[in-house]
Parts: sequence; C-alpha cells; structure tokens
Amino acid sequence: MMHKIAIAGASGRMGQMLMEAVRAADDCILSGALDRVGSPSVGTDAGAFSGQSSGVMITSDLQQGLLSSQFLIDFTRPEGTLAHLQVCRELGISAVIGTTGFTDGQKAEITRIAQDIAIMMAPNMSVGVNVTLKLLEMAAKALSTGYDIEIVEAHHRYKVDAPSGTALKMGEVIADALGRDLKECAVYGREGVTGERDPSTIGFATIRGGDIVGDHTVLFAGIGERIEISHKSSSRATYAQGSLRAVRFLATQKAGLFDMFDVLGLK
Repeated sequence: MMHKIAIAGASGRMGQMLMEAVRAADDCILSGALDRVGSPSVGTDAGAFSGQSSGVMITSDLQQGLLSSQFLIDFTRPEGTLAHLQVCRELGISAVIGTTGFTDGQKAEITRIAQDIAIMMAPNMSVGVNVTLKLLEMAAKALSTGYDIEIVEAHHRYKVDAPSGTALKMGEVIADALGRDLKECAVYGREGVTGERDPSTIGFATIRGGDIVGDHTVLFAGIGERIEISHKSSSRATYAQGSLRAVRFLATQKAGLFDMFDVLGLK
C-alpha cells in the first residue's frame, strides 16, 4: 500500500530531508509540497534541490497542495501548522506534526481538530529521543529525592524557540513521573543573586550556535555522584525516518491525538 504524503515547508532544511526520505521509501510517494506565500520556491519542482524531478510543484495554495494526499508531515511554525490542519480536517487528511512552540490555546485547538482526523504530534520524532524519554521516566522515579535535575540543550543558530520542544518534553516527562507540574517547578533563567537552589525545581539551560542539529542532556546531580542521560543528533535524517514510522501508524487510525510513544509501543 502506497502512502501519499504532502510535505509542509518544502524548501526548508527539514522539508528537504523529509522529501528525500519519502523518495527513498518503498511504501511512500510525494503527493504534495507546500511553502509559504512569497517563498521563491513556489512554482518550482519539489525535487529540484536534489537535482531530481518529482513531478510535484511547490505551492502556497493549501487546497491544491493537499488535494491528492492522505497524509501531511509538518515541521513549520505554529500559525502555519494550524492553518494546514484546518484544511486537513476539511479533506480528511491525517497529519504528522513536528512543529514546536505552540501556546496552550493552540494545543487545545489541535486536540479539537483531532476529534475529526488522526494526528500524531511530538516535539521530536527521533526513535532514539523517544527511548531516551522512557529512560528519563524510569530514572526520575528511582531518583525522586536527593537529586537536583537540570536539562541542558544545544541547537543551531537558526532555531527560533527556546528551550527546545524536546527539552520541554523531557521536563514534562520527568515532572509527571515525580507528580509535579512543570509549569510550577521549571526555572528557565538564572542571573545575579539567586539564593540556594530549590530542590523541587527542574532547571533549563539553552545553548545556540553554529550548525548543532540537536543535543540534549539531563543531569540528576546528587551528593557524591551524578547521572547524565544524553541524546545527540548528528543528522535530521533520524527525524524524517521517525516521521515515516508515524505515517505508517496513522494509516491504521481514523481519528485521535497520538504521540511517538504510541507509534513505538512505549506506552
């Protein structure tokens, strides 16, 4: 069975990686390519960046770009993703969302749309990252007292949101395992005389520079020892492969909001 897939943000780094992964997969075919109004790539062949002819033209017309598709993979910006999802709902298209930086209100809107179509949303599609999240859940439960928890993330200079969606997801998984609410215990910045560290907090540190694809480390720092659980991405290919696994999972679902734990059977 061929999965007909449209890619949002087709001219971006992630969009190009996704199209490459679709082209290489035996059970997937590129059926649409979207980009924002005014993008110089609109009207060009979606395979041009790799010297291939895909027969699919990049368009900013959402209806036209999604008409022939069963699935949309979207790693863009929150406002764009929500606009795409409205059209997906109209056309009955399932969606894989890797976009980060949503507000609580936007997340609630996605939950409402998922009553009508199947959506897999995760801040990180990497199989390794999701296994790391499972390890963090186990570690947090075992190290619930006597250990200070700090999350350090590093990304390329072009990333627009901080901390990364993956770092926040790590914080949520740890807070849930400890019976805490991340909104109440997260500390995102330290400067000046901060006083002693509150043991109930989860600290975040953000690094931006160069072409770092994505590094995440969680420290469980106790007295006399510390445990570090790290994941480092060297290529966006891992996100693209995870996205295709999500498409294959959604092919079996009518509607609902899912995450990568559902896709990978880690629940």
